[in-house]
Amino acid sequence: MHHVLVYADSLTWGIVPNTRKRFPFEERWPGVLENKLHELRHRVRLTEDCLNGRRTVWEDPFKPGRNGLVGLAQCMEKHSPLSLVILLLGTNDFQFSHPHNNAWSAAQGIAALVNEIRKAPIEPGMPVPPILVICPPPIRSPRGVLAEKFSGAEQRCTGLADAYRAACADMDCHFFDAATVTTSSRVDGIHLDAKQHLALGSALADVVGPILAETLNRVL
Repeated sequence: MHHVLVYADSLTWGIVPNTRKRFPFEERWPGVLENKLHELRHRVRLTEDCLNGRRTVWEDPFKPGRNGLVGLAQCMEKHSPLSLVILLLGTNDFQFSHPHNNAWSAAQGIAALVNEIRKAPIEPGMPVPPILVICPPPIRSPRGVLAEKFSGAEQRCTGLADAYRAACADMDCHFFDAATVTTSSRVDGIHLDAKQHLALGSALADVVGPILAETLNRVL
């Protein structure tokens, strides 16, 4: 059976926009993806490691543990062997506390995470898994309780998909632009609505399936 780790933030944790509630697993995109892969006859289990407010490599001034780099190597140790690691991070890099961050800096953060995954001290003989980087959809004009926290973020995240795509090409890892199938929520401008989770999870089945098949062929 394939084991896939999803390392992400509140977009994947499944916060219901403009609330503190959470969508159930089967409505979050990892749950949608897992079920679609089962329909395609892939034997796979997805493990979510998603933390609200997680950045790529920056700290939250108010909440500890939001630097995605910290603990990532140990996360790899805990869940190995893995057939794939999926990263969907970057939105929180544009919070008010990082006023100088832009698309380039977020892409550099993703690169640091990829390097950390590849050098994690997993057990001898276990594979270094392929990595799929998903670029989050662009931030809309932030609304509601998030308006102050993400003030100006919609301008600073401009060009994120191109920056991620270039970084992934340099690092030879897989890339998917979520904006090709969904936008961010109209409710808060940041997160994903239920229909957007469905669209993303469904589209990713056609991306993840071939990666898992290729991984299996290498083992055989």
